[in-house]
Amino acid sequence: MLEHMDRMGEVSKPLRKIGAISFSFFQVYLYGLKGDGEAQQVEWSKIQTPTDEVVVPYDTLAPTPADPEETKKLLDKLVVLKLNGGLGTTMGCTGPKYIMEVWERSVIEVRNGLTFLDLIVIQIENLNKKYGCSVPLLLMNSFNTHDDTQKIIEKYSASDIEIHTFNQSQYPRLVVDDFVPLPSKGRTDKDGWYPPGHGDVFPSLKNSGKLDALLSKGKEYVFVANSDNLGAIVDLSILILVLIVTPKTLADVKGGTLISYEGKVQLLEIAQVPDQHVNEFKSIEKFKIFNTNNLWVNLKAIKRLVEADALKMEIIPNPKEVDGIKVLQLETAAGAAIKFFDHAIGINVPRSRFLPVKATSDLLLVQSDLYTLVDGFVIRNQARANPANPSIELGPEFKKVANFLSRFKSIPSIIELDSLKVTGDVWFGANVILKGKVSIVAKSGVKLEIPDGAVLQNKNNKRSIQFAVPEFRTYLAAY
Repeated sequence: MLEHMDRMGEVSKPLRKIGAISFSFFQVYLYGLKGDGEAQQVEWSKIQTPTDEVVVPYDTLAPTPADPEETKKLLDKLVVLKLNGGLGTTMGCTGPKYIMEVWERSVIEVRNGLTFLDLIVIQIENLNKKYGCSVPLLLMNSFNTHDDTQKIIEKYSASDIEIHTFNQSQYPRLVVDDFVPLPSKGRTDKDGWYPPGHGDVFPSLKNSGKLDALLSKGKEYVFVANSDNLGAIVDLSILILVLIVTPKTLADVKGGTLISYEGKVQLLEIAQVPDQHVNEFKSIEKFKIFNTNNLWVNLKAIKRLVEADALKMEIIPNPKEVDGIKVLQLETAAGAAIKFFDHAIGINVPRSRFLPVKATSDLLLVQSDLYTLVDGFVIRNQARANPANPSIELGPEFKKVANFLSRFKSIPSIIELDSLKVTGDVWFGANVILKGKVSIVAKSGVKLEIPDGAVLQNKNNKRSIQFAVPEFRTYLAAY
């Protein structure tokens, strides 16, 4: 890696012309890799399970102050920061004229015509109104999302909420073959660059000037969360420095977890795990919690650590391909900073505080009757007896949001659903009800339409499928 660093002097000149990049921070990222371009791995024998003193159970936290004035004093010290730099490429949001002519995941419509950003604004508006406080909203954008976000927030100009934006860093993708930055080879458009992960939030908050501005206004704490996590709401019992974790499920086996390592609490990501221990890392029996990427952090501590250049977080290499060229993106995770903060702890929160929408299968859950919308908060329907959400697996025909929405006349009722698997050219009618375990597979080249009002309960159409419809029944041969 040092050999590659020596060559950086040859190619740094075109990189320094880009104002958005902090060249020194990028060099730190390079030094954080091993010579072969892989992440530094942990010594497996040193890993210990964190105790309740390190990862505190949520139900042991102090209750919300009963005195509204005390609550107001706490909230007046708070800032809400949403990580808004990622595109919704997983769900096909890659072109203009989509929802509200923007590309980010944060502006996908969730329900009742409201987007993630709408819900975030409504939540903070209601909080400020209820307690007479002034909690501002910060959006950390990337060069991918900045321009569109600036247009979007104009719609909130009449709102009482104070909204600020800033951009995270812009780093060059590295060509795998020789570790030379892609822009130095002539690829100077957006594809030559990338935003270096949400771990960049701390230096970017400082470098943007927002951190000092917030401190000058008496702000002391920041609540950081992904813009697409509908469960990440302000919780008055967590106004301390924490990394929030939640019980791990089979859907989260690749997610980071908290460990005790060399006397400190630390975030462990799968990229740091030796190959022979990956299956052990994925075990929900050994590693029972995972990182939700919700953090409550002291602003003065951020300033102290960034100015001291003390946040030496583990580098996560993210392989990509640009026009057939294999490249690396060197990224960091915000939660990895936990080991650098004094007296940092985790909190094991209920799953209700982790409701991300990363794919259309997640979108189906939050748009269904499994949840209701109250004052901007997505609340789980108490009619659901099973504490776990249904497992949803949709085929590639449903991957893009536009295709997903077109295939449902209305989102089915899934209150009593355990699991759903849909494969092939399947279309859902209105007022469909799904119960138990349902698998729907359309044969290649065959369009399968689920009629209006159909009730599917414990059905697998590899054998046969029966749709119970009011006033008549339709039987389909096995596809």
